[in-house]
Amino acid sequence: QVQLVESGGGSVQAGGSLRLSCVVSENINCMAWFRQAPGKEREGVAWISGGGGTNYAASVKGRFTISKDNAKNSLHLQMNNLKPEDTAMYYCAADPENKRCWYMLREFTYEGQGTQVTVFA
Repeated sequence: QVQLVESGGGSVQAGGSLRLSCVVSENINCMAWFRQAPGKEREGVAWISGGGGTNYAASVKGRFTISKDNAKNSLHLQMNNLKPEDTAMYYCAADPENKRCWYMLREFTYEGQGTQVTVFA
């Protein structure tokens, strides 16, 4: 069973930065970050394929950067210029199919327990 463990969440003032990390028990092709705020639908934030290609939701493009370290089986999300509307539980996800990254799909096979990000004005 693939396991994903997120870390790096916290509280930060608007305009600040946080870096989320996710350790995966094995290397998986397509990886992504999702988030869900109370009362809102789960939404995709950023995707990175096995080849390193990236995609971003329009709301975070230019502020967030997704990256991964295959040697360490880890995924990261650098979040800059954070806004109160970025407040949510953030989840790391993985799937063997690269097409889920290419097409920014939301259904993934494996997902972590999440890490909370709170941005206050």
